[in-house]
Amino acid sequence: MGYIPSPALANLKNYSYKGVDKSLLSNYVLNPFWTWFVTLWPKSVAPNTITLSGLSIVLFNFATMVYYDPTYLAEKGGATGPPHWVYFTWGIGLFAYQTFDAIDGKQARRTGMAGPLGEMFDHGCDAINTTLEVILAAQALNLGRSWWTVASQIATLANFYLTTWEEYHTGQLYLGVFSGPVEGILMIVVIYFLSGIYGPSFWDQGILTVTRLEHVEVIAKHVPNIGLNEAFMVFGALALAFNIITSYMNVYKACRASRRSVLRPLLYLLPFSASALLQIAWMNHPKLMNSDVLHSAVFVPFLCAWGLQFAHQVGRMILAHVTGQAFPWWDAMWVWSILGAVDANLPYLIGRPPLIQHSPENTEKLVFVYLAVSFLSYARFVLLVINDITNYLGIACLTVRKKDARGVWRTAIPDGEKRT
Repeated sequence: MGYIPSPALANLKNYSYKGVDKSLLSNYVLNPFWTWFVTLWPKSVAPNTITLSGLSIVLFNFATMVYYDPTYLAEKGGATGPPHWVYFTWGIGLFAYQTFDAIDGKQARRTGMAGPLGEMFDHGCDAINTTLEVILAAQALNLGRSWWTVASQIATLANFYLTTWEEYHTGQLYLGVFSGPVEGILMIVVIYFLSGIYGPSFWDQGILTVTRLEHVEVIAKHVPNIGLNEAFMVFGALALAFNIITSYMNVYKACRASRRSVLRPLLYLLPFSASALLQIAWMNHPKLMNSDVLHSAVFVPFLCAWGLQFAHQVGRMILAHVTGQAFPWWDAMWVWSILGAVDANLPYLIGRPPLIQHSPENTEKLVFVYLAVSFLSYARFVLLVINDITNYLGIACLTVRKKDARGVWRTAIPDGEKRT
């Protein structure tokens, strides 16, 4: 086989998805809607096609952002777009993505196509969507080219990494009473709608001003009147801290139950920390507060390359989970981050100017190379993994087909059920 070692392929047949969803909103409000909505799809539509359709909607939203604000200035930087109505399309598109992402598993069970391929495909699309929504949400919050956007990228990716890390060690996907895929997405949908009504500058208002608490002396004296967008970032940091604690508690219980070390799993958080520090180090040129990457039109391509590298990292983690392989500590895509970070910091390391990034133009060229390599590397990973799994399990990716006993691809839907 091309990517997955032959002994690991055999573990695919032993894999079964396990999940826990404690969200009241998901269980009592959204799930009944999802259960009805999936019945609108014919059984001839593959579950992965539904997942990919949802991601395509988000990619279209991202394309509109690039069209109306190509240099990612946001309103605070002087951008005249996008028009406020576009934010409504982002909100509708994200809600559609959430819905499609929720029903693909239900469609898989309806069509008999459930399995590790769907888990991998769903996880990969979610990983890409994570970075795209960071970029879109930061634009809608009028953060634009700022360290708040970088902090949002780190916090959001960290939450996703924690979920994958937790599933790797516990064998289950946990969604708590407040989770990113449910409540987190709906919060961003509300942000898009409010930006559509009031404009992104609405989020620059002080939180005490909006809540009319700035005249309450005891509060105004102890609580800073930060912008609503900054307050949302603080809330995100608190949510990340809460998720770290709850994720570790779940891992702790699983390790105690199986008599494994309760401390060793913490070491598996280091790869994400290292990769995030590499990105920040790369942006430290010529200075952290005056970064050539941050304060240029190449900021969005840099975040996209970072997101693709992250998608590759967590993709290999979930692949290790479904195939019973060892945890992937090293990712070859980090070579480019190391190159960019070391070159950018040569003045601090050896006291000489960067060899490559000695001008903003060269920095932009290197970032675009980084984006191209990240895209091609991740695309290669996706195609090879899909090819390995489909060939071994005899199940198609984007169509409802399976291999028969002679190895011939045939539809997996009985004739009488093709339209139901």
